[in-house]
Amino acid sequence: MTVIRDPGGPVVGAPSVAWAVDQLRSAFAALGGVTRVVDRPELVGADGAVVHLAGSPDAHVPTEVRIPEGAEAFALVPGGTSAEPSISARGSDARGLTYAVLELADRVEHAADPLGALRLEAPVIGRPANTIRSVTRLFCSEIEDKGWFHDEDFWRRYLTMLISQRFNRFSLTLGLGYNYHRGVSDAYLYFAYPFLVSVPGYDVRVPQLPDEERERNLATIRFISEQAVARGLDFQLGLWTHAYEWIDSPNAQHTIEGLTPETHAGYCRDAVGTLLQECPAIGGLTFRIHGESGVPEGSWDFWRAVFDGVGGCGRRVGIDLHAKGLDERTLGHALDTGMPVTVSPKFWAEHMGLPYHQAAIRENERVEREDPSHLSEWHRHMNVSEGSRPFTRYGYGDFLREDRQYDVVFRMWAGTQRVLLWGDPAFAAGYGRVASVAGSQGIEWCEPLTFKGREGSGLPGARTGYADPTLVPTDDWQKYAYAYRLFGRLTYDPDAAAETWRRPLRAHFGAGASDAGSALASASRILPLVTVAHHPSASNNYYWPEIYTDMPIVWSRMGTRPHPYLDTPRPRRFGTVDPLDPEVFSSVIDVVSEQLAGEPSGRVSPLEVAGWLERLAEDADRGPAALDRLVRDGDVEARRWSVDIAILASLGRFFAGKLRSAVAYEVFVTTGDPAALEEAIEAYRRARVAWARAADRAEGVYVPDLTYGPQPRIRGHWADRLAAIDADLGDMEARRAPEDHEDASALDHLAVASTHPTVEVDHEPPRAFRPGAQLALSLRLRGAAAVDVTGVTLRYRPMNQALPVSARTMERAGDDFVGSVPGEAADGAYPLAYAFVLRDANGHAWRHPGLGNDLAAQPYLIVRPEGNADPGGRTAS
Repeated sequence: MTVIRDPGGPVVGAPSVAWAVDQLRSAFAALGGVTRVVDRPELVGADGAVVHLAGSPDAHVPTEVRIPEGAEAFALVPGGTSAEPSISARGSDARGLTYAVLELADRVEHAADPLGALRLEAPVIGRPANTIRSVTRLFCSEIEDKGWFHDEDFWRRYLTMLISQRFNRFSLTLGLGYNYHRGVSDAYLYFAYPFLVSVPGYDVRVPQLPDEERERNLATIRFISEQAVARGLDFQLGLWTHAYEWIDSPNAQHTIEGLTPETHAGYCRDAVGTLLQECPAIGGLTFRIHGESGVPEGSWDFWRAVFDGVGGCGRRVGIDLHAKGLDERTLGHALDTGMPVTVSPKFWAEHMGLPYHQAAIRENERVEREDPSHLSEWHRHMNVSEGSRPFTRYGYGDFLREDRQYDVVFRMWAGTQRVLLWGDPAFAAGYGRVASVAGSQGIEWCEPLTFKGREGSGLPGARTGYADPTLVPTDDWQKYAYAYRLFGRLTYDPDAAAETWRRPLRAHFGAGASDAGSALASASRILPLVTVAHHPSASNNYYWPEIYTDMPIVWSRMGTRPHPYLDTPRPRRFGTVDPLDPEVFSSVIDVVSEQLAGEPSGRVSPLEVAGWLERLAEDADRGPAALDRLVRDGDVEARRWSVDIAILASLGRFFAGKLRSAVAYEVFVTTGDPAALEEAIEAYRRARVAWARAADRAEGVYVPDLTYGPQPRIRGHWADRLAAIDADLGDMEARRAPEDHEDASALDHLAVASTHPTVEVDHEPPRAFRPGAQLALSLRLRGAAAVDVTGVTLRYRPMNQALPVSARTMERAGDDFVGSVPGEAADGAYPLAYAFVLRDANGHAWRHPGLGNDLAAQPYLIVRPEGNADPGGRTAS
């Protein structure tokens, strides 16, 4: 193979392109091929494959295929013959051409025939859907993280993987080992500055840290950032803690000396400047500005000083502000620096949910609270996020306003699924589509194993948690390589051809690739669905559905059995738990109340969720069977997939059974129907069997104690949770009365909530709306069941999560239903989201649009004001 570099082009000569060519050369050599790299076409011989490299401004490579405009775009254009193929690789910029060359390297790597990998049947065009596609990796445990932190070979492999999967930013996060500076033991790199730099004019130090180790830490940050940039990645450093004294922390292994309240802000300002000077490849800094950073909310002078440290560094460095607790004054100080500013809200609280943004946040997070400063010291630090602006805690809040002067990048936290495999192309593409909602710039993904060893819970051994050493990969991320591929490539292009992610599955699993990939996709939808439908806590430190701490169904005047969930409605039991999106999903207690009263809301019921979970579990069961032969042959990758898919399928059946049990039990509590109690007990028993099956499957594969914190709720093993499940089931069985029971007519009636008829809806979203004017909407129904529809309700809200959802009844006009959003709700300050709820004469109610067969659709529509509408009238939503 010969690679011809078009001479004179700045894109072709970029360091990241040269590095990518080396990757292509290595991939070709691994299959026995030889690669020449030349700068003059006339030096090419008459045989062999040829790859021409050119940037879009260069005119030396003829082709009729135009490269897409804009940053990071690329094109691979085929030519030559089947025996001697040629490809023109073009990029709109250095990163785009880097992606083009790495795409060729990926094709060669996963092919048996290197020349065959270079035969393209049609041009391959790439253009990013999102400006930012970022991965964040946390350092939060000295015992578990120090090894990979200083391992240069690890970083070369890891950063190569990220750019190869079309991420464009890597964020190394420090200072997120604790939610608050109380009870600190493992403080390594927690307040990061003195672990990295000696700041002139300040005698600030970590007495337990030798100077040589501090200098090594700084050299490591410099190495990581430079290696990232050399590959074409932006490097972001997260500095999440600015506390310098630990409260009630007698076991702290590292402490800070030399700071006072008077010198704190100035030191942090100058430390930021020193760090940016010492590491010129740092392109951005992320700050947690709410009270858990150790700085009380409303400390505007402190943050102005820190931001001045960025603004005075002499080069362009982005400022990324975590959205929780962010107020106008703090945001204004960041904007005053003249540096690019990003606000980064959480996407689905601290978890992975379905691929859309919440239609509504939970009510206890929306409404302004009384000033919390009279409460604990922690509450005094949190007077904004726990007081005047609680809606900033777990969603996009009020940050999507149309006149914003900052970018928005959503951060997907790792609370739902940290240990088990994840890999669903439909969901990954969905995340890619909604990451640019309302003109936002993209998404940052907290990678698998995030928070491993947090709050001093680190243990020696592999971070992946395998008890079987033969399953431990060289690098922890390698277990999740398929997830990185899906997330990176499908947030770059949600409509990418399936071949781009099926390629490694075919190379590894052969004939079982299709079934294995489909099974993992189904299994991967289970826990995000559970997270949205049943959400006893938005905090990942309390709610971990992957290894769920049981929430009791049974409640009495004495309360429930102990559980850790506090941010959930009283009485705190399974049936009263809110969904994470209460606009689209219903709680157990609400659906029972609605259906028994004959007033369905149209929200997704727990019974419908249970049906989805059961179908997903059935689909997932195909995976282990498809991998059986490879497992018998000892294939490590097949064994990892087989175990995790089987566990996830069992978890799906557990939550399905528990949801069915909770609904039946709520009917029993409400009506006294003993048959409903019997149904609740039987469903709970099925759930218990499923959980036990998950625990059995994990036995001997995973260690008995998977530690993501010191508390029992975020550490342990599936087997640990059985006792609480058994106790709650026993409490339910004890409610039986000795008398006979009748048929469960109430349950029969409730089953209506889990179904709805097929009615086709014709509705064309408006291209834009005129601010302040009434927005007229209409829809037409088709299909045999359309005649039964008795009413349609329009539900709408500006995309400001501090506001409630409003509703209007639509009027029938012949075959249509018509209605409007009032001008005061469509004032142009925010995009407008809306949906329809349909009702029929048979007691059904349902939402349009829905979640779709793959649960990856957005259950509302978005329209933006004139001047900000996306081409074609539909936002990237």
